Amino acid sequence: MSLGPVMLDIEGLALSPADRDLLREPAVGGVILFSRNFESVDQVTDLVAEIRALRSPPLLIAVDHEGGRVQRFRDGFTLMPPMRHIGREYDRDRDSGLQIARQAGWLIASELRATGIDLSFGPCVDLDWGISEIIGNRAFHRKPEAVSELAGAFARGLRSAGMAAVAKHFPGHGAVVADSHLHLPVDRRDYGSVLDDMRPYDSMITTGVLAGVMLAHIVYQEIDDMPAGFSEYWIQRELRSRLGFGGAVFCDDLTMKATASYGSMSERAMLALRAGCDMVLVCNDRDRAHRAVNALNDYSNPLSLVRLARLHGTGQVLRETLHASEDWQQASTLFAKWSERPELRLNA
Repeated sequence: MSLGPVMLDIEGLALSPADRDLLREPAVGGVILFSRNFESVDQVTDLVAEIRALRSPPLLIAVDHEGGRVQRFRDGFTLMPPMRHIGREYDRDRDSGLQIARQAGWLIASELRATGIDLSFGPCVDLDWGISEIIGNRAFHRKPEAVSELAGAFARGLRSAGMAAVAKHFPGHGAVVADSHLHLPVDRRDYGSVLDDMRPYDSMITTGVLAGVMLAHIVYQEIDDMPAGFSEYWIQRELRSRLGFGGAVFCDDLTMKATASYGSMSERAMLALRAGCDMVLVCNDRDRAHRAVNALNDYSNPLSLVRLARLHGTGQVLRETLHASEDWQQASTLFAKWSERPELRLNA
């Protein structure tokens, strides 16, 4: 059975019979895990194995594990600092900042791959415009060239540990105040201004380190009247054609309030897929997830199947072997100290 176009969540620490039935539906292609799905390293490793055993090829298994306030698994994992800390180090010493960015990607991927997880949705390559409620210190830096370099180094770290990079939130979430979980943000800048936000994607695509992109639920009203995740303009014209991206495109969670005025869950999913997304996320609403899956059980896009199949993780070391390695000991010690460090603030 091939991978379907829907990524779903599950409720608990192990699969229920209802979870098993739903995850076997043809339209399902992946599972995203949350903090509620984590109790311990052993438990989540067993859960991942349980999910992987349901299908062949196995479902993609993902988690948001950026560091800082967006790190779903904590006990037994290295606590990672917000990426802004790495941007501050880059300002102090460029080479040191790039080395640490690569170490961060490697450490996150290594620890997750030891449990069998395929993807951490990252890096976040939004520019730090200093106004976003939801991005904030998740951003590496304000300058596009700095984000390009740091995100590229982070992606190479992910890849060296067997994990693909999925950059977010295209074309850029950092210049709007509103949180798309709660509202539909509107970005009123012109095209020339938004080009800065797309430069990290351009750099990562050019250097071949980017395997996936997640779209923003934002309307860029001077350019297109549809949110980016539902927009043929942003996906086909900008991402695919102008930037030449051939990897997988994800539509962010369709249960976010930003998408509420665009029809039923099934209609939203079809809008995103017809615009050019390869996979849509439907989280934290099992009834509507069922509706989307039922509506899409006959949907198939051969190109999407190829793009998604490339996102499976490669290699997997035993956790004990990882912890015994010099690389892990150095990196985990470094980032444990960084996580305890107060964030530096520049004088106004």
